[in-house]
Amino acid sequence: MTVVLLLHVAATITMFGIILIVQVVHYPLFMHVGPASYVAYQAEHMTRITWIVLPVMTTELVTAGLLAWWQPLGLPAWMVWTGLGLVGVIWISTGLVQAPLHSTLMQGFDPDVHRHLVVTNWVRTAAWALRTGLVLWMLSAVLDGRAG
Repeated sequence: MTVVLLLHVAATITMFGIILIVQVVHYPLFMHVGPASYVAYQAEHMTRITWIVLPVMTTELVTAGLLAWWQPLGLPAWMVWTGLGLVGVIWISTGLVQAPLHSTLMQGFDPDVHRHLVVTNWVRTAAWALRTGLVLWMLSAVLDGRAG
């Protein structure tokens, strides 16, 4: 179970780093691409970012499920279930909010859609920030032989 927890921590921290860069740097720069090349830029963004985030997000989801199923000794149930719940928030937000907004932006840059993407993406950014603190707490508790 320690390997699963380590994979989980690594995936969560990786995604937190990625989402910070996307939220603070990458998404805000969309508005500076220019209309002539924006559609191609958005398509390339979608392709390239998927190759990076899909395996890491999937690893995070699977390992969160495994931790909930086979709870590490000494960790309170609320920790693993809260972590899994936050993964759910991230996946739901991605599927129901961010992905459709990106699809709309595939038709061309729209300042209102872009603004909505940046604002709503703070939900995922906050969830990954909370998850990062939580998984580090979980790891510390397991390594120290104590939890809670």
